Amino acid sequence: MTAPTVRTFDDADALVAAAADDLVCVIEQAQAERGFASIVLTGGTNGNALSAALRDKPIDWSRVDVFFGDERFVAGDDPDRNVLQAQQALLDHVPVPPENVYAMPASDAFSGDGGLAAQVYAKRLRENAVRRGNGVSVGVADLVPRFDVELLGMGGEGHIDSLFPHTDAVRERDAAVVYVRDSPKPPPRRLSLTLPAIGAGRRVWLLVSGAGKAEAVAAGVGGAAPEDWPCAGAHGTEETVWYLDAAAAAQLG
Repeated sequence: MTAPTVRTFDDADALVAAAADDLVCVIEQAQAERGFASIVLTGGTNGNALSAALRDKPIDWSRVDVFFGDERFVAGDDPDRNVLQAQQALLDHVPVPPENVYAMPASDAFSGDGGLAAQVYAKRLRENAVRRGNGVSVGVADLVPRFDVELLGMGGEGHIDSLFPHTDAVRERDAAVVYVRDSPKPPPRRLSLTLPAIGAGRRVWLLVSGAGKAEAVAAGVGGAAPEDWPCAGAHGTEETVWYLDAAAAAQLG
């Protein structure tokens, strides 16, 4: 487990700009070393702002695999879907090959069977890991890509992706992808990577702003129990970085 690094900025715009520049460097390094890069996008205000900031960056998108940390399990055309927001912010504006975008399934593609949808996404992760020769074992039998960067937002109660405090999803250790039936934040049905899948990534970056998240930031950076504060369970194998604005960092010692 890597000790977290905290980077504090004046405001959300500054933290997003810094994370975007850092991500370009990581992608370039990964492509130079292995021929490709794999990144996990996140939604939310900062996540979508970061996606938009990448539009005009000098990135070879033909050699980037794009994944998602979680998704609302709703119809494919529902505007709440993270993949649609990512398309509007980034993917429709850059030449990333469609086969390199690993969107999570929509509910209408699986007749509402979220458990099956989670299994299908786990299978797609496994296939990518094998094809790229870039896999990490997770849980009992799952294999996931060793993501170069796992981007995460965070809620005021410390949730990341769709892993909320005191839920079966945040306690899951045997699977890479979980179906969430009763999210306390609507919509209730979601798909999410688990903490072991997140922890397979080389780098985990949390993008957090706002005074309402300061308590969760302090808990996460301070190493609280992940069941109480899921953000505390997010660690990369090489680095864990908290990109914070001044308000979100206010309760750090």
